[in-house]
Amino acid sequence: MTASTPRVVVLGGGVVGCACAYYLRQAGCSVTLVEKKTIGSGCSHANCGYVSPSHVLPLAGPGVIGKTLWTLLQRDSPLKIRFRWDPALWAWLFQFARRCNRADMLEAGRALAALLNWSRDLYGELFRQGTLDAEWEERGLLFVFRTAKEMEHYAHTDELLRQSFDLPAIRLNGRELVEREPALKPGLAGAWYYPRDAHLRPDKLMASWRAALLNLGVEIGENTVFVGLDRAGQQVRAVVTDRGSIPTDQVVVATGAWTPLLREQLGVRLPIVPGKGYSITMARPSRCPVIPLIFEEDRVAVTPMQSGYRLGSTMEFAGYDDRLDRRRLEILRRAARFYLHEPQAEPVMEEWWGWRPMVADGKPILGALGGFANVHVAAGHSMLGLAMSTGTGKLIAELLTGQTPSVDPTPYSPQRF
Repeated sequence: MTASTPRVVVLGGGVVGCACAYYLRQAGCSVTLVEKKTIGSGCSHANCGYVSPSHVLPLAGPGVIGKTLWTLLQRDSPLKIRFRWDPALWAWLFQFARRCNRADMLEAGRALAALLNWSRDLYGELFRQGTLDAEWEERGLLFVFRTAKEMEHYAHTDELLRQSFDLPAIRLNGRELVEREPALKPGLAGAWYYPRDAHLRPDKLMASWRAALLNLGVEIGENTVFVGLDRAGQQVRAVVTDRGSIPTDQVVVATGAWTPLLREQLGVRLPIVPGKGYSITMARPSRCPVIPLIFEEDRVAVTPMQSGYRLGSTMEFAGYDDRLDRRRLEILRRAARFYLHEPQAEPVMEEWWGWRPMVADGKPILGALGGFANVHVAAGHSMLGLAMSTGTGKLIAELLTGQTPSVDPTPYSPQRF
């Protein structure tokens, strides 16, 4: 490295942090990645692995409040809010409710679509080049419905996605659905199929990212705790860890759901709350689905991987609670039993939970952090961190190295709060 080579420290070894480190190194920076545990040990480890341009609409939208209240009244609902004295959560819920209208939904959707589509293209390039190896498959995604009423209701969403985002789905009736995916039981209402979506195995992705970063010369500091920033005015001169200080020219904060806990070090609390998701990974059943599935009415996802099979999703707002609630796992199993001929298989390889970094308006927080001259944040991807990670990493690299951004960074700015 030359004396003029920009030095960058990336905080966080999840999928977003690794993508930022990769593209910054590709742009000619000297990069050190700091992770308090091990690479990919957080929410990047065992999520559903979807790279999904179909997921352009944020959670906040017209009619969501009423549907959410009804869902919360149901026993074993896929959505759970542990009501308690938590000012950050109540502020988040208030902001979420304010965004439940068509105009805000479409504005957020346009921002999500830009990153989702760009990330999908970048992932394709990385796997074609052999940079990554993580059981990548381009088989699309099926949104499956058990009732005709909800199937028809989704037709309005399909029309919206076609007109506003050029994102048409292929409609399949019940008979066509089981012909396309024989692992599903007969008698379902149908499904909407998105052929551009892809999927992969997240833990293998993270191992592959780690190998790719080391191969490029990125210095990885695992089991290293971020303590603070050594700064002179608005300029950060070094990142302080429990293993010493790392001199730097730029800092990228990619700490996911942990970001609000860095308020003292960063001088600001970003409006992210943890939303706990669950998954069960097991051996492939003999009648395993070929296409990934989302059971839309039950909020449960199925990922058929080359080396395994995963049930995942649900959402629990319980703060930084680190317990595994087995009742949440049973929600996944119960839904799978309704839809699939062989919903489970042995052995069960892993029962898992992870904190998603949820932002009320649905858009990630990307860009320069106020109060600093050389700190950028890349966090708050909600349930789409893996799906938007490559676009995020590329955008952060462009912003830090003075390149013209490939997408407009304005919608993601931390200054919007």
